[in-house]
Order: sequence, then C-alpha cells, then structure tokens
Amino acid sequence: MKRDFASLQNQHFDLLICGGGVYGAWTAYDAALRGLKVAIIEQGDWATATSSASSKLIHGGLRYLETFDFKLVSKSLKERKMLLHTAPHRVWPLRFGIPVYTHQRMNRLQLKLGLSLYDHLAADNDPDMHHHYLNQQQFIAHFPCLKENALKAGFTYADAQTDDARLVLELISGALQAGASCLNYCKLIQVSETDKKADGAIVRDQLTLTELKISTRQIVFTTGQWLAKEMQSREWCRLSKGIHLIMPAVLKDEALLLTARSDGRVFFMIPWYGLTLLGTTDSDFESNDVDHVTIDDTDITYLLAAANDYLRVPWTKSDIIGSFAGVRVLKQANPQATSNSPSSVSRDWELKSAANGVHYAIGGKITSSRQDAARIVDTVCKQLAHHQTCATEGRLFPWAPQDNFANWSAVMQKRAAQLGIDAESTRWLLHRHGIQVEAIFRQIELDTELAKRILPDLPFIYADLLHCANNEMVVHLDDLLRRRLPLLILAKLTESDLMRIASRTASTMHWSDTRLRQEIEHCRQQWITH
Repeated sequence: MKRDFASLQNQHFDLLICGGGVYGAWTAYDAALRGLKVAIIEQGDWATATSSASSKLIHGGLRYLETFDFKLVSKSLKERKMLLHTAPHRVWPLRFGIPVYTHQRMNRLQLKLGLSLYDHLAADNDPDMHHHYLNQQQFIAHFPCLKENALKAGFTYADAQTDDARLVLELISGALQAGASCLNYCKLIQVSETDKKADGAIVRDQLTLTELKISTRQIVFTTGQWLAKEMQSREWCRLSKGIHLIMPAVLKDEALLLTARSDGRVFFMIPWYGLTLLGTTDSDFESNDVDHVTIDDTDITYLLAAANDYLRVPWTKSDIIGSFAGVRVLKQANPQATSNSPSSVSRDWELKSAANGVHYAIGGKITSSRQDAARIVDTVCKQLAHHQTCATEGRLFPWAPQDNFANWSAVMQKRAAQLGIDAESTRWLLHRHGIQVEAIFRQIELDTELAKRILPDLPFIYADLLHCANNEMVVHLDDLLRRRLPLLILAKLTESDLMRIASRTASTMHWSDTRLRQEIEHCRQQWITH
C-alpha cells in the first residue's frame, strides 16, 4: 500500500468517494470490484475518526430488541454470520455475559426471551453461537471480577469482535488491488458543476499543498461527523458522542454487557489486546467543532461509576490507561425533535441525494456498513447504467487465508514459535495481518531481534511495527501508533518510549532528525497526559 497523489492526475473517474472511514472503504472496494473507475480520498488518515473509535464489535445489537428494531437486528446478525466466514482473521467470535441481579431492570425471564429471539433472528445453526444459562456459581466462575452480592444467575450469548481501524485498512488495500486510487491526507476543496450537476472536484494533497482538478461522473460523501458542516447535509444528521476507556485486565476471553444503574443505559466491558475496553457513553454532541472531540470529566465519572456498581474491586481514575472518543452520525427524521436520548435513536442508515446529484451516506453502524455500501454502489451503478451486482457479499477478505482458517492458524503458530514470537503476540499478529503475516515472518528471519515485544505487557512486536510503517500508507507517527498499532491508547507511553519507538521507524519513514522531533512532539502534545 503506497500513497500516490499523482494517480489522480489526468483521470476521469466513474466515482469519487470523499471520506475514508468504514463506509467509504467498503464503497470503494465494492465499486472497484464491480469494474468502476474509483477514487477515494480522506482528509486525514484512514479511519482517523469514528471508524477507529467504536466498541470494536461486529454485533446484532441486542439492546435494539427493546425498541422493536427487529429489521436492523436481523440485518446485522446476517452480516455478522457472513463476516465470521469471509474474514475469520478480521472478525472472530466473542461471548458476552449478562448477569441477573436482584432488583435490576430486566428479570431472568425477559432476558431469556430476548436472547432466544436474538438466536432465532441470527439463524445460526452453530451451537457455539447460541445463548446459555448459568447459575450463580457458574457465572462467577466465568466472571470472577463481579460482585456476588444479589447476583442470582446469568446468561452468555455470542457476538463478534474486530479491530476497527485495521478493518478499514484492509478494505482500502482491497480497493487498491482492484484498481482504485486511494489517497489519505487528501482534502476535497470544492465540488465542480456543469449545468447544476456535479461532475468533478478540486482536491488538495495535504502534504505538498498541491491542488488538482479531477473529473468524475458520481460523487459520494461518506464523511461521517463532517456531514454536519455541509450546508446540504447538516439537517439530515444528529451527532452523538461516545467515549471509551482502556482499563486494566479483569476479564479472560469473554466480555460483559451491563446496564448502568443510574439511567438504564447499556455499556460494555470487553477484553481487547489483553486489557479491558470500557464503554460507551451516548450523549448529544453539542459542539460545532467536529474536528476536535474531547473527553469530559463527566464522561469518565459516569463510566467508572457504572462499572464500579458491578466490580468486586472498584476502579479509580488512576487506573485509566488510555481513552478515545468518537462521534456517531444518527439519522435525524425531524431536525427539531431532539428530545429523545441518542441511545434511543435508530442506528439504521439512509442514502440521501442532493439536487446536483451528489450522494450522502447518513447514519449506520460498522456491522452493517458493507450492506449499506452495496446499496450506495447499486445507486451509482443505476445512474451510470453499469449493470453489475454487489461483489462483496460472501467474498473472502483481501488478507483472509484461502485454506481452512483453523488449519492455517495452526501452521502459522508453529512457524511463529520457531521464530521466537511469543504465543499471545502471534495470536494478535494473525488477527491483525492475516496472510500478510508471512512478510513479517520473513523480516524476522533476517533479524531475529524483531521478534521481541515493543512493550513487555502488550502483544506487539518490532517486526509488526516496521511492517506497518513500510507497507500501510503511514504518514505521521500517530497514524502508526494509534491506528496501525494502537499503542497510544493501550499504554501510558513516556516521551522516552516515543523516542525509542519512533527512532526504530525513522529510516523506514525517511524522517530527518528534525521531522522525527516534530512527530514525537505532536504525539506528546496530543496523547501523553501530564
């Protein structure tokens, strides 16, 4: 994956996609596979905003059953099943526990009925994907971090997990392989029109500030929260902020779905890279500054209090290892009706089209983004009289092994052990890179020191770091340390840590000493808490 701004020059595209999150990436991949000439641009890094700030889940949305949104749940569960098959390295099963306490909002019977309906809508014959009832002793054995007082029993059910930023990156890689021009740090300056119909755009390379005009027959905005800044689309959007905290490990290999006792909202505790992902909040984003999404003390206090109502050993602010915030776009059926809480607003998706022919993707969720992107491309193909059906449904991911995943994993694990890579780092390498892991193994064969962990407590090795820096369109240090390897949120890095890690990649990135210091200073200001 190499960044090439010149690939946009003197081209006539069928489709220009503005926005490099999960919706843009799926749209580019599908459209390119259908034979369209595609360009996708992103003003920052791939998945730089909400698409790297999710709960890292591919799930049906159990809580949406309470609002009778069966269509959305069924749609998401169907997609979950397919992704587990087509991307076993990228999307893997994760079981969730739901405790049943005395005096909680939903009783055992209600949960049983809801989980039975969830299994029915999933239509998955695999017994490992069905819910199970556990008595108090069994449930505590699964989740010893929980208080036993007033715990009556519990259930476990199945959903799935991913690394959201790497999901987007793999789709961009697939789009490139299919012939698309894919540019991060490339900003849309202006849409051009002829006879009041959009037919091109002026774009700017954010690195060189070079501008050029490209022609295109169709334009789609998949810019997420930045839709609220566009005059055409702002009235279609409602923005909701969600935050997550990275906390010490308290779970094994199963997650928890819990209900905040203060207001009844659902939140998760999820094992992620050996730590615990706690979130999310769900509140209206009132600021007009969608470029800067911050975490308030009230958000942190809320999440810690919600978790501590359940934890045997409570967390404090000093336990927080990292944090991140994202802004979701929700459909605004009535721009004046903002009285309902964001958590009660549907996560379903809609495609809007302006008078000049430009399309806008509104709402949605990461789980169903492929299906929604297929509808975007359907619309584009119809307007272009291009008769090709969806090319992504049931298709193996670009980095998925062609062989049986379990057999492939066993072979790769054996090879990794021979190279001196520890078992936990190997497990995550396979999830993060799929078949690309063989290139990482080749690096270690040349230099065995690269099999060592970057930080002793996290499952990331130096060969992974260098592979990402050299092959994954990294421009800035925080591209590498936040989205390619999420070290900036999984560890309390010091300035000396940043210097040590960045220095290992400086030659690969062709950074001068001055540029290296600038990159480190930027990360220090943005990510290191004083």
